[in-house]
Amino acid sequence: MDKNKLKIFGVGFFALGIIIILGIYSFYLGPVSKDSGLKEIEVTSGSSYLTIASLLKENNLIKSPLFYKIYVKLNNPKPVEACTYYLSEAMGVEEIVDTLSESCNINPDVVNITFKEGWNMRRTANIIADKTNNTVDSVYELLKDKNYLDELIEKYWFLTSEIKNNKIYYSLEGYLFPNTYQFLNKDVTVKEIFEVMLDETDKQLKPFKEAIAKTDFTIHEFLTFASIVELEGASSDDRASVAGVFYNRLEDGWTLGSDVTGYYGAKMDDWTDGLEIHLNDCNDYNTRGTCVPKLPISPIANPGIESITAVIKPTKHDYYYFVADCDGKTYLNYTEREHLNTISKLKSEDNWCDV
Repeated sequence: MDKNKLKIFGVGFFALGIIIILGIYSFYLGPVSKDSGLKEIEVTSGSSYLTIASLLKENNLIKSPLFYKIYVKLNNPKPVEACTYYLSEAMGVEEIVDTLSESCNINPDVVNITFKEGWNMRRTANIIADKTNNTVDSVYELLKDKNYLDELIEKYWFLTSEIKNNKIYYSLEGYLFPNTYQFLNKDVTVKEIFEVMLDETDKQLKPFKEAIAKTDFTIHEFLTFASIVELEGASSDDRASVAGVFYNRLEDGWTLGSDVTGYYGAKMDDWTDGLEIHLNDCNDYNTRGTCVPKLPISPIANPGIESITAVIKPTKHDYYYFVADCDGKTYLNYTEREHLNTISKLKSEDNWCDV
């Protein structure tokens, strides 16, 4: 190879190396996930961008403390002030540093409310009443306002007339996306809270719109299914397996046999007493009995992305039963006999928590 070719090869190799390094650098500066939920980060007096790197990593806000520090060194941002900051995994290093470099002019009237996955409307109404100047009754009254529901149905593609069924306990159950939201003060109205949450639902569901349309469910039925999976599965893998069990039951004409639907139908938020006295209650939610042959009449909680994904991409298997131990580990079985044997084994190991 002559010298000119060697030079060209060397330059090309060097350029490729630079591209690879820049790609790695860009990757590690990117968002950790698409989760836009806000996390409260307390930066104490005397802290610097470099000293809080471990704090950001512990809260899963950055991919790499090293690349975060390199970015800070290269950009030399304004010193970070002692303050409470609200950051999300979806920000990326550049946006996080920009937020930390802003002057700490936190409005003391600002209200941050966290609505968690698996919460039902009763918990949602209670936290709204606790954090704002609204009452629980004002939440329930708005949910019954048919004119208001018509306005929402016209505005949001995922809301249909199915939410207006008078037999549904709470019309927007399952449609208020779980996340942390920030409002100017306690005078925020229930309508304003719902609008922000429904906007987030729109944002989170849009990537799944086509996949949901390919299922055999309406969007209402789909979210109903996802809400059950949310409460029955402890982890993302468990939820996909649990969804697979429910698909098998539905396809073979079984009832779902889900305890969580029984609790919801009985309006029981404390599950420690067990479901025995309500096991065969005949309502539009309880799938343990024979009154609800398929899905309940509406969602029973607000599902998160993992449960939504699990219903779209369930684990395919031949199991029809599942049970979880006290640590949340899920066990799958083919037959009722195997299922009962698993329960007996967990009881003998003092690892059975029937709640």
